[in-house]
Amino acid sequence: MLQEGAHGKWTVSSSEESTEENSDSEKPSTSSLLDATRGRTSGPQYPCSEARKAAHKRKASPLKLSDKSFSTEIPPAGKQRTSQEDLGWCLSSSDEEPEDQGEHLRKETLKEEKCDAPKEYPLNLCKDDELSENQKAEEYNETPSEAQDTWDLLNGENPFRFFLTKVRGIEQSYNSGALHIKDILSPLFGTLVSSAQFNYCIDVGWLVRQYPQEFRKKPLLIVHGEKRESKAELLAQARPYENISFCQAKLDIAFGTHHTKMMLLLYEEGLRVVIHTSNLIAEDWHQKTQGIWLSPLYPRLPQGTTGSAGESETNFKSDLISYLLAYNSPTLKEWIDLIQEHDLSETRVYLLGSTPGRYQGSDKEKWGHLKLRKLLKEHASSIPAQESWPVVGQFSSIGSMGADGSKWLCSEFQESLVAAGSSVTTLLKCDVPIHLVYPTVNNVRQSLEGYPAGGSLPYSIQTAQKQLWLHSYFHKWSAEVSGRSHAIPHIKTYMRPSPDFQKVAWFLVTSANLSKAAWGALEKNGTQLMIRSYELGVLFLPSAFGFDKGYFHVRGKMLSESNDSATYFPVPYDLPPEQYGSKDQPWIWNIPYTNAPDTHGNMWVPS
Repeated sequence: MLQEGAHGKWTVSSSEESTEENSDSEKPSTSSLLDATRGRTSGPQYPCSEARKAAHKRKASPLKLSDKSFSTEIPPAGKQRTSQEDLGWCLSSSDEEPEDQGEHLRKETLKEEKCDAPKEYPLNLCKDDELSENQKAEEYNETPSEAQDTWDLLNGENPFRFFLTKVRGIEQSYNSGALHIKDILSPLFGTLVSSAQFNYCIDVGWLVRQYPQEFRKKPLLIVHGEKRESKAELLAQARPYENISFCQAKLDIAFGTHHTKMMLLLYEEGLRVVIHTSNLIAEDWHQKTQGIWLSPLYPRLPQGTTGSAGESETNFKSDLISYLLAYNSPTLKEWIDLIQEHDLSETRVYLLGSTPGRYQGSDKEKWGHLKLRKLLKEHASSIPAQESWPVVGQFSSIGSMGADGSKWLCSEFQESLVAAGSSVTTLLKCDVPIHLVYPTVNNVRQSLEGYPAGGSLPYSIQTAQKQLWLHSYFHKWSAEVSGRSHAIPHIKTYMRPSPDFQKVAWFLVTSANLSKAAWGALEKNGTQLMIRSYELGVLFLPSAFGFDKGYFHVRGKMLSESNDSATYFPVPYDLPPEQYGSKDQPWIWNIPYTNAPDTHGNMWVPS
């Protein structure tokens, strides 16, 4: 049947049905271990998504626009072809697969084809002093900031403690105040005793090399969600490192992922918590737009202190402990005890987590979008003429939203996003404008990385063709304000700006993409919230920063130039967002783009 939307025509089979409604997953396949046993290695030696696998292949074997010796046929996982009419999308009637194998397609894979390993992705099992030329290149020549710069950054006027990652290839002034992972792990931040890294996609060898030499043998706990073959591969990566231990997050609900990105850093001087959006792989810290919240240095409490000592006004300490307790893992008990022993009272953000499960009663409001709703009702100011204040969601992957907005986006999810103050009446569905920011094909094509940047935007044709209605909400990625218009976003943010986009009532940076798996979906007539994945973010509310007007001002011009950082929130992209034009299409990873070259002169054929 022919479906037509504002952003393309699609021919789809009427048999394209499935029952799951989870996030567009980045779930790995398991074929690469088989390849390895046959003497083939393939791209990165760590579990990653099918979309990222395609990006690795195209980096290793680029297809120039003039190269006619390629096949645009898509492999059996999705026999799509590009229609020449309106650059629309045609889908074969034989395409039947579970809904949303996109953001989760990262979970249980290694890698299929082995081309010459691209420079960015080394073999991971080398010792520190045995780095190959490829591995040295993979480091992107990244070095920590100058000591004085780091000191200024830590002690400067940044009350929000919200940072972007450094981007290679942009004007240096836009990296002022930005952080690389080597900066975060620098001795200037503290004398490391041990650390815990919670993440999704992890290159162990690369991660170890991000620590300063003097900290590389300190105890490191890696918290992950890998299973079966990809778990075995993760453990194999760590074999050379006696200081590394693992905690496997339980994922008992289908299509769930351990998507949280957090560092716990124990120092001789205290404790620090880092909540961010980057996977622990080289490419995520190179030319993408990513976000970081860096806690203050938390001092140790006096010995014998008990109870609620060291709690912040935002309840951050108990919420973080509750989040860690949800793993139900003895391995994390040591870190829970350490957090108990430290003073987190200086924290000004609220913690917003998701953990897998089905929640009823008061537990329903502990996680996901209902936790956001509760926080906004209790701590956000009521907004005058609030139906005219839009909501903005910005993300790098999209799950199945259902047949129309009433199924989830414009009903339960929007109700949570528009909550504010305790006396708010429920607004009619979609009364509040919704602006969704997601990169277009041209955003990806013209990016610093070119088409391979789309490997970290795993929106699939199978999901997209079922929700053409959603694309009318889409807005382009543009970030002139931070010099990052060509650094594809992997950051995820949500906020409530004023109608003129000069103020924001609140701002959230999180690992959670636009999906039910991440945020939760109501079941049993609204009495139960079901969440599939682990996610974590921090919510910035004006009241917690001493603003009595109920909003932050939005910083304009250049983020790194403003002198009024204490009162202006550094939204990292341009406001208002610009709606897709008639020729714009959302980036979809598993169809070819061969009509125009990217910034490296290449095409995209993800086969």
